[in-house]
Amino acid sequence: MRITAWWRGISPRRRLLMSGVAVAVVAALVATVVATSGTGAAPRAGTPDQNRPGPVLLVPGYGGGQGALNALAARIRQTTGRATEVLTLAGDGTGDLVEQAGVLAEAVERAYAGGAPSVDVVGYSAGGVVARLWVARVGGEHQARRVVTLGAPMHGTGLAAAGGALAPGACPTACRQLAPGSTLLQELAKEPIPPALPWLSVWTERDETVTPPDSARLDGAVNVALQRVCPGNRAAHGDLPTDPAVTELVLQALGTGPLEAPTECLSS
Repeated sequence: MRITAWWRGISPRRRLLMSGVAVAVVAALVATVVATSGTGAAPRAGTPDQNRPGPVLLVPGYGGGQGALNALAARIRQTTGRATEVLTLAGDGTGDLVEQAGVLAEAVERAYAGGAPSVDVVGYSAGGVVARLWVARVGGEHQARRVVTLGAPMHGTGLAAAGGALAPGACPTACRQLAPGSTLLQELAKEPIPPALPWLSVWTERDETVTPPDSARLDGAVNVALQRVCPGNRAAHGDLPTDPAVTELVLQALGTGPLEAPTECLSS
């Protein structure tokens, strides 16, 4: 009763001011509780479960050709039972690699929206650079379970540089971006891959498309020159997605065991 009488004795203007202060204090307390209760919060959408392999998305190389990757996707599907999808790149697959990374990002979002526990990505040739861009700039760092790249010109290829020099008008955006020292590749070199993300990069020493072949070497990844573990293997750049030894490396990398460099050829 005394409190009620005291409240009524305060002028309406002062009561309004004190009510506003009370609301602000309550709001601040609620914000503090929310900020300090993170231990019981659910994981963010799209966080991969390392122990539950989900679908595998395969990213084509320059020009967007799908033939060889369709064969690899079929082998992954038959061997592991996992869903696979070879992406259709925007346009003709020779446009801006950053836009191509957006295509990959959209496919990953669809997979997680459909209930996937995780997503693995296999990038072939320029598709490996697309995967690198996705991880570095488009959320892939938090969504990828594992990444495998095959013959990816992470540091560019002399073929693109030659094309740009000899016929500038015939060297589309992706061609210019894949030239050694391009602005895009220089910026990517400053963005290391996440240390907790298992990443396998495989290349063939017989590569005449990505030159030098070890342009595929990526700091922080498990780097494998095919002929170092399979001496005498004659796979060229275009053979990487279908070569039996490479396929076995991919299948092993997409498993749940530790991702380690092989000590012997895995071809059956």
